[in-house]
Amino acid sequence: MAKPGITGMKHPVAIALIQMRCDPRPQQNLQVAETRVTAAARRGARIVCLPELFRTQYFCQSEEFSAFDLAEPIPGPTTRALARFARRLRIVIIGSIFERRAAGLYHNTVVVLDADGKLVGRYRKMHIPDDPLYYEKFYFTPGDLGFQSFSTRFANVGTMVCWDQWYPEAARLTALRGAEILFIPTAIGWPRSERGWHRSRKNKYDEKQYDAWLTIQRAHAIANGVFVAAVNRVGTENAIEFWGGSFVCDPFGKIIAQAGHDREDVLLAQCDLRQIDDTRRNWPFLRDRRIDAYGAITERWHDV
Repeated sequence: MAKPGITGMKHPVAIALIQMRCDPRPQQNLQVAETRVTAAARRGARIVCLPELFRTQYFCQSEEFSAFDLAEPIPGPTTRALARFARRLRIVIIGSIFERRAAGLYHNTVVVLDADGKLVGRYRKMHIPDDPLYYEKFYFTPGDLGFQSFSTRFANVGTMVCWDQWYPEAARLTALRGAEILFIPTAIGWPRSERGWHRSRKNKYDEKQYDAWLTIQRAHAIANGVFVAAVNRVGTENAIEFWGGSFVCDPFGKIIAQAGHDREDVLLAQCDLRQIDDTRRNWPFLRDRRIDAYGAITERWHDV
């Protein structure tokens, strides 16, 4: 667990987001991930993050009991493979796994492997959606580990997963635990439905949806004075066209690196951790919080 605000001398750290297509074959996805992670390390990345559930195509588009066979324990095959990559390349790797915790008990989980291959910790997705094409409540139990920050060789990193990214409370609590860079593996896109949506002619609703996705996460960076790095997949899988658009923004909310919508990418960004102190001194939101007045935030709704 990271100590809030303590990582020794602040310094720039290079991070990379692996925006990739996902194949029906889990082993193929792992091989692609290894190739891209290695390329990122050779370009100087010290922390590398993979998309949500990168080992498989996004199976939550329907409710199929057979999909539970894709889950694995932690530690397990994927964590052992990622640990080998991290140890060989001397980098931190953040990976998303369909976790089999016990018979009939599954989570959407992120693991953090340090530069020596050690499993620093895990985060279980807290907010589980249940929408058309995103039937995650069928598969995943809500996380029970809370919001966390992990101390790694290069920075204190916090993690959220996809639907978590829409909740200011999640980002705030992760930042309060000491996270300097908030990594958000995600799987989000446009539906390919009877509306006739297609890559070449997105409608205005599509543009607004993507802009909202960018805006809420940039707001997390501004409100908390942290870097935010969101990594998505690309390509069409059954009824969803994943929109890519992975990006990194600084504590001022400025986008410092951004990938396209329709191609794979190894997206690199330099995160100067000294910006966190500078930004928080000029925008002292944490100083001025009225923690004595926020008790009602734990209520579902405030009935007057």
